[in-house]
Order: sequence, then structure tokens, then C-alpha cells
Amino acid sequence: MLFGVDVPHFGAHADARALADLAAEAEAAGWDGFFIWDHLAMWWPVEVADPWIALTAVVLRTERLRFGPLITPMARRRPQMVAREATTLDRLSGGRLILGVGLGTHPEEFERFGEAPGLKQRGERLDEALTVLDGLWRGEPFTYHGAYYQVENAEFRPTPAQQPRIPIWVAGNWPNKPPFRRAARWDGVVPLGRGAGWSDQLPPDEIAELAAFIREQRGDAPFDIVHSGISTGINAAREAEMVAAYAAAGVTWWIENLNPWRYGWSEGDPNWPAEAILARIRQGPPGRG
Repeated sequence: MLFGVDVPHFGAHADARALADLAAEAEAAGWDGFFIWDHLAMWWPVEVADPWIALTAVVLRTERLRFGPLITPMARRRPQMVAREATTLDRLSGGRLILGVGLGTHPEEFERFGEAPGLKQRGERLDEALTVLDGLWRGEPFTYHGAYYQVENAEFRPTPAQQPRIPIWVAGNWPNKPPFRRAARWDGVVPLGRGAGWSDQLPPDEIAELAAFIREQRGDAPFDIVHSGISTGINAAREAEMVAAYAAAGVTWWIENLNPWRYGWSEGDPNWPAEAILARIRQGPPGRG
């Protein structure tokens, strides 16, 4: 199992330099990955950073960390722009980018801008966008005619550093099956529990169920199952047991969910838990104390 951290990009972390500093701390503490959220705005007035520019700063401060957005709602992005931006970041980092994608749900990012208001349409756009990404990343003449996106004999070069493509992780709410059928066509899945709170974890038995479902779709081909985990970094023995249970269920990445609400923070509170988040990063992955 690999271990990463997932950090919001708003509030005190709405600063590319601050996120790059955290990434450097994570690399020094032995984490394997550093991921940030991707939102245009939140549901209350707050500073928000552009995730792709922030990830560029992360790349320049680290040497081995895998990194990426968790997750980018593709329905509000042009796939050709994501293809170009992702390729540039992947090459800049020497092949360390992972692209997390999903539908997105916030009206602050869709309805208020007149974009893709329905989940069905967002799903259709996501499927088409991923086909376009994959086609453009091959570096060969590519044509595609879909309901939402049109590509005519486009040839994108250079190709990403990673081949055959930058890994794509698809988010979805378990036990809703369609997102997991979609994920099975790509490289990994980021499962969330339907109706789960910010700091809730899917239990290992549910992870095992969705892992079995993925195997039904794609066999035993390599595939990442990403767990949004909550640990304290204090009781190493107990947390090693917890990590082992998730590994046995099929989890390949434990991503520590460093949302501010886990520390009792609430919207509009000026006391952002920056020190608590930094302290958890410095403690390193769960079970390694």
C-alpha cells in the first residue's frame, strides 16, 4: 500500500506557496503522494487557489511524490486543455502525475455559470472527455465525434512522460454501480460512501465488495483502489492493524483525508487548522510510528 495526503486548496491553503511547503513536508515525512482538491468556489465566501497552478508549485518543491487533483470535475473543463496541462505537468515532474476525475456536485461551479446542471449530462461529458484525453495523449492523429466534444485530426505532442497514459482515477459513491463500471475502464477508483460525512470512512467490508465488483469488470489487471482514510499518527500498532485490514480488502492507496472539519473547524471560522494539518503530515503515514 502507498500513502498520500489530500489537502484542501482554500482558506489558509489558498496559496500555491503554502501548498508547495506542505508537499515538501509530506515528502520529508515519508508520504508517497500529495493531492489537492479542485474547486472553482466553495458554498461560502472564501479564498480558493487554482489547483493546476498550485500543483506546478508542488512539482517544483518535490522530487519523488506522486501528485494530482482529487478530483477534477471534467464536465466544467475542456478536455483538450486538460490534456495539454496534464502532459506539461507530467513531463515537468518526470512522470509523477495522477489525474483524479469525477462528476462534481457543487452548484457554485455549475448552475451559477450555466454549465451541465444535471448529473446525467455530467456523466456523459465525463465519459467523452476521458476518451478525448486518452486519444490526444497517444501523440497520433486523433478524430472524435461525440455529443459534446468534437475533435478533427488533432495531433498533440509531446506525449506524457508516463505511458501508455497518465493514470486516471475515477471517483464515485458506493454502492452506486455506474461510476464503478466507468472507473473499471481506467486505472483506479476513489470510492466515497453515499451520504457520508466529511470525515467518514468506508469500512473494509464495503471496500472488499467494490473491489470484487471491479474485478468482475476487468479481471485481475493492475488497478488502484484509493481509500480516503482518517488516522491520528499516534497509536502506531492500532493504526497498523487498521491499515492491514484495508490492504486485505484491496486498497492500494491510503490517502489521509486532511479536511479542516475533522479538527472541529466550521465555515467562516478564521481559525483555520493549519498547524494541526501540518502536524499530522509531519507524523507520517499511519502505522509507521
